[in-house]
Amino acid sequence: MSALTRPPATPTNATGRRIATAGAAVAIAGALTNALGYLVPVIGARQLSSADLSALATMLGLTAIASVPGLGLQIAIAVHRARNGAGQTARISLLTSLVCAGTLLVLAPVLVRLFDLPASYTLLAALATVPTVLAGRWLGELQGDQRFLRLAAGMAILAIGRYAGLIGGLVAGAGLTASLVAGAVGAWLIPPALAILGKTDQPHVADAIRAREVLTACSATLAMLVASYADLLLARHLLTPDASGAYSVGTVLTKGALWAPQVVTVLALPRLAQGNRRALRTALLLVGASGAILIAASAVAGGFAFGLAGGADYTHLGRYAPVFAATGALYALVFVLVNDRVATATRWASAPVWAACATLVVVAEFIAPHTLAGVMWSALGAAALAITLCAAGNAVDRMKR
Repeated sequence: MSALTRPPATPTNATGRRIATAGAAVAIAGALTNALGYLVPVIGARQLSSADLSALATMLGLTAIASVPGLGLQIAIAVHRARNGAGQTARISLLTSLVCAGTLLVLAPVLVRLFDLPASYTLLAALATVPTVLAGRWLGELQGDQRFLRLAAGMAILAIGRYAGLIGGLVAGAGLTASLVAGAVGAWLIPPALAILGKTDQPHVADAIRAREVLTACSATLAMLVASYADLLLARHLLTPDASGAYSVGTVLTKGALWAPQVVTVLALPRLAQGNRRALRTALLLVGASGAILIAASAVAGGFAFGLAGGADYTHLGRYAPVFAATGALYALVFVLVNDRVATATRWASAPVWAACATLVVVAEFIAPHTLAGVMWSALGAAALAITLCAAGNAVDRMKR
């Protein structure tokens, strides 16, 4: 067909292309985030002793959990903005970041003793937490406005700021402590870069976001991330240093299955906030398909996956790869349902996930054997319980509406 006779693009086709372009950009940014996050333990496995590798994985887990309210802040701002338009976000964002870092400092004595970490490590974690959480302000504004190309760039800035210094220190052989210092310093480059990227002349037409909205979103995302990282922390607490180091390699597969379909949830959230139920069904279908593919791949090439994540010393654990991948795939579905519960202002949105997390702690500590397999199967059971409770809760809420 010639250019003269080709029919003009329809609005539907144009919208589809915009969504595809946005999805590709966010997917690339998410892949960069995941790649840098995976690269840290992969390099650590080759540069550090098993004990230091376990300490590194524990620090990554603690920092990730402490920074989760940044994701909650992003979700709350995006939902508020998609529903109501632009509102004031600076004050609540700063307060959220300071509360997160302060909580780490208050808990420092407990964390040092529980996980056998130097006291300076928790201080470095708190230092890196402030800018990481604060990033949620600008990312949420971009997401709520559906400026997905700029959001993708912001996600890349956040990923580079979080991990570049740490990776550089590990590659240079600086040791764990110096690498953590470099990572904390690098994180403070994130806020000014995002402030420039997210600058807009859009006037504030809506009321400022309320603390309750942020608290609901933070509680939900914190519950989900605590549940997905709890097995790693329990492994550090319950297993020998060598066994917990091996377990940390397995969790690389879990996080891969969890975050691989992240783009789906990012694109769907503004539509979920506007009450689009088709967006929820589509998101669950796509995320479920991604999880099924990753589980099948890990079943076929489990030894290769463990070797890629941790080196040749861990390939013998390949038989466990599908279980770690399945845990991550279930939590990816939980993440979609959690976002939907927050977007629709569901009361006690995080309750099902907190219940599953509490169950995991009880089972791993008092019922399951204190072995790699015992913690692993406990984590899979907790993920299955979380998605069951979330799905049941969402079904009940739909019936009430």
